[in-house]
Amino acid sequence: MTVGNMESAELFDAGKKGRGLRATKELNTGEVVFAEPSFSAVVFDSLAFQVCHSCFRHQAKLHRCAQCKFAHYCDRTCQTACWDEHKQECAAIRKSGMAPSENVRLAARVLWRIHKDTGIVSDSQLISVDQLEDHVADLPEEDLKQLKIDVHNFQEYWSYGSKQHSVSHISHIFGIIKCNGFTLSDQRGLQAVGVGLFPNLCLVNHDCWPNCTVILNHGNQSAVSSALHSHRRIELRALGKIPEGEELSVSYVDFLNLSADRQKKLKERFHFECTCDHCSQHIKDDLMMAAAESEGKKPSADKVKEVTAFSKDCLEKIEMSRIEKDYHKVVKLCRECLEKQENVLADTHLYKLRVLSVASEVLSYLQFFSEAADYARKMVDGYMKLYHPNNAQLGMAIMRAGVTHWHAGQIEVGHGMICKAYGILMVTHGPYHAITRDLEAIRMQTEMELKLFKQNEYVYHTMRDAALKNQLPASSSSTGKKI
Repeated sequence: MTVGNMESAELFDAGKKGRGLRATKELNTGEVVFAEPSFSAVVFDSLAFQVCHSCFRHQAKLHRCAQCKFAHYCDRTCQTACWDEHKQECAAIRKSGMAPSENVRLAARVLWRIHKDTGIVSDSQLISVDQLEDHVADLPEEDLKQLKIDVHNFQEYWSYGSKQHSVSHISHIFGIIKCNGFTLSDQRGLQAVGVGLFPNLCLVNHDCWPNCTVILNHGNQSAVSSALHSHRRIELRALGKIPEGEELSVSYVDFLNLSADRQKKLKERFHFECTCDHCSQHIKDDLMMAAAESEGKKPSADKVKEVTAFSKDCLEKIEMSRIEKDYHKVVKLCRECLEKQENVLADTHLYKLRVLSVASEVLSYLQFFSEAADYARKMVDGYMKLYHPNNAQLGMAIMRAGVTHWHAGQIEVGHGMICKAYGILMVTHGPYHAITRDLEAIRMQTEMELKLFKQNEYVYHTMRDAALKNQLPASSSSTGKKI
């Protein structure tokens, strides 16, 4: 399908939820409901010199704009492609002497584009950007203080001679960004690198157990249609069969939180009460807080309470050690916590899963692959009992676990996990996404190794040991993972 095609979805009145989108035909699992380029987008301040401001890809050597010396690009092609979007920003940065925060830069880009193209830039855009909800009236005191600062900074930054805007209109734009901004990832989908506005996507309502997922796809650069080469585009993809007339939904928050915690996050960030089935019926909350059970026996409530409190405190220490990059301390804390949790917290308990996730990731980074694989397998077992079977985060977790098992020499288990992850990511990311293509290459590699393993285990392990000594692809970099 071409970018901007909205034949599969239509706008409708979703009652208390306001506007929404629904399917205009039956949709198949993995089908792209629609794709949409960003209306405006900016790179995060912290990554402004590491990520291309045009295509949002991580690059080792970027070329900076010779005029403002702030914007960075892969090459002249990216710079030329972005010039129409950057030229007024470039002048404003030169006049003010420095680049403002990402929120101010995005607000300015939104307003410049509205001036140039109006708030609707294509026939397929269902609503004007300035008609999106801002929820400024619902902001708490602290957020209102920050809003006033952003508005003041915006007014100082806004180019001299440009059309001036009232404080209320500028506040409205900032409110739209706060409520509707979509986090953009790099080309591997593994790190958040910026934020953008996608007007049609903003119309898709939330459900904790949604029927769609949204993924950033930098485009199929080998496609014949130039429309598919567009950067910073999202795809809304069906997680299962969706009948004609059913409302389309995505999840605004990670499902791996208790229903009350998800509701709190949604209320604070998006200003609505979630009444989806999983929240109103507290579905899977019991599993997320479950105690371990052995031969029909469970630990005492006091013991569960004690270990839960210990785990919460330990997770805070683990995070501090991660920030300080003291990875051996992270491993030590994880081992201590998992020992305390043994036979007390179930394998689906949130705190246990969080410790297993960190432990497997850090141990893999340190190349202790066998131990990392044990923790990764337990984590995946827990995730599979909690997540939607086609959840993107589940697919990514299984992928990492499969690669870890592969590195640990457990080729049969590793290949099985990689194949399972590939099946999920084909639904959530599609065949042309960089992650799916990387995983396809790994799947083919492990398939060849598995055949060799089944033919002659001794020869397989001999060749594998030789490869490891020569530092062939047996490092954690194969997943593109970052600690």
